[in-house]
Formats: sequence, structure tokens, C-alpha cells
Amino acid sequence: MERMSKDGVRDLEGQLIAVVGGSGFIGTHVAQALLARGARLRVCSRHPERGYRLKTLGGLGHVQLVAVDVTKPHTLEVALTGCDAVVNLVGAFKGKLDAVQGSGAGQLAAIARAKGAKAFVHVSAIGADAGSAVAYASTKAAGEASVFAAFPESVVLRPSVVFGEDDAFINLFAGLIASAPVMPVFAADSRFQPVFVDDVADAVANVLAAPEAFAGKTFELGGPEVIAIGDLNRRIAKAAGRAPRFLELPDGISAAFAALTGWLPGAPMSRDQWTMLRQGNVVSGALPGLADLGVQARPLGLFLDRWMLRFRKAGRFGVRGKAA
Repeated sequence: MERMSKDGVRDLEGQLIAVVGGSGFIGTHVAQALLARGARLRVCSRHPERGYRLKTLGGLGHVQLVAVDVTKPHTLEVALTGCDAVVNLVGAFKGKLDAVQGSGAGQLAAIARAKGAKAFVHVSAIGADAGSAVAYASTKAAGEASVFAAFPESVVLRPSVVFGEDDAFINLFAGLIASAPVMPVFAADSRFQPVFVDDVADAVANVLAAPEAFAGKTFELGGPEVIAIGDLNRRIAKAAGRAPRFLELPDGISAAFAALTGWLPGAPMSRDQWTMLRQGNVVSGALPGLADLGVQARPLGLFLDRWMLRFRKAGRFGVRGKAA
């Protein structure tokens, strides 16, 4: 079945676009947005089998899955051959961060340019900061700089926390709230500006449809609401029909918890993640944003009640508004 964009526009018709790191949460939504506008996709991932579901989003021959490792240039040289544009979604919180999202991002951009790509979209993060003591933030900044050095016409997108029905952010909080009568809250007054994943995907598609209009620029992508962590927890609980006791922990206790347990397998938060959480994640206002990319940001409140139905005490059969 032929898919169309929400406006019926197929301005990427015939283009071959590589989505590196495209088998994950954001990649799935970016793939859908690009396919809806006529693109053919080469989804590049260390685990291409995780992207099998993307085959159903496009017509026959429109989605190709390719195994790549951004730390191994020869895999990229093969995967990016013949591509009109490249989207880089690769990122990590631990491991060899420079090789993955620092200098590695620049290497990816250089290969894309050498292989003839006319556009390169690099998805970074609002927390990117060359002077940060947190490796995640400093390597994100290094990645942006190395991308522009290798491919000056690139476009960098810095989203805040990205939310969606299938995310690992809202659903993490919702699962904890549904399973515990007491909910500890870290950095309760830290503020975020969560951005809807489909708005991020539309931003990527709009850039690729007119790359010359945005070339060499950096955009901060935030939603229309600035929400504190404590308030976010309370909103999720209300939407899920739950009434846990929220225990807002002092910074000293939560920081110590992250430092002492963050190294354990499956730990909820590392020390670096705690530091970033405490700093918050809102747009600076100094850079253009979603509106400048032709996207009207949608708020979390537009979706939350519907998405939280499955976390109610009786699931979708629960009584609306009744606390568990």
C-alpha cells in the first residue's frame, strides 16, 4: 500500500536515505515520516534484526536493513554508497562514547560526503556541552563540531527528552508508579521540555526536503511545555489512575544513591545520568527551534491520558480517575 505524508506531500520521492542507528525508538518514527514522503530507506544498525518491523512501513523494496558499526569505517563505506542523504541517530550513555558519538560522528559525516551524500542530519541533544565533566555531554558537543568540520552543510538537531507511546522515559516512570505504593523522586524540581517523537521525525523530514534552506545550522527541539520532574510524576500517576506517595529526595541523598549503585548492572541511574537530570533539559532560546523547521510542537498532555490506560489497576477496563 502506498503511504502518504499527513499533508499528502511526497517531496522525498525517489531519494535513498540512510538512517544510521535507525532500528531504535526515534529511528522507527523517522523511518515512517521519510517513507510517507516517498523516500527509500537504508536502515543501518549494529542489530539490523531489530528493525524488521520497519519493512511493513514501506512498499516492496523501499526498506533495506544493513549491518553497520560506526566504530568500523569499512561498514559505513559500504552502507552509505549511493545514498542521497544520511541521518545519524547514533548515541550512547556508556562505553566508547567518543568513538560512537564524538569523533565517530565526524567520521560518519566525512564518509557520507565522500560517498556523494548531498545532505547530512545529525541528531544530538540539548545537553551537548564541550565544557561538561559528563562524558555524554562533552562527546555530544565534540560530535557536533566534528560533523560540521567534515560536512559543513550538515544540520544539527538537539532535542530535549523525546517522548512517545513506545518510549523508555514516560513508560519507565509509569511502570514504577504502577508497581510501588511509594515512589522516590530524584531532582523533583529539575525542568524538562519534552518533545514528541513524531515532531522530531517531521523536523528531520522537513530538513531533508529542503536541505539548502537549513544548511550549517543548529536547532533546539523542545515541546510547548516545560515540566518539572516532580510534576511529571504526578501527571503520569493521575493519568494512570494511581495515587502513590511521592517521596522527593534531597539532592545529597539521590546523588549518593547514583554514585554508590550506578555501576551495578541494571541500576536505574548512573552518577553521570544523575548530573544531567539535575541540570534539566530545556531549550536556551538562543537557537532556532521546531517552528523554524515548519513543525508545530504537540504537548504531552495531548496524549498522556490515552497512553496511560494500560497502567491502570484494571488496565483498559479500569475506572477513569479512580486511584489505585
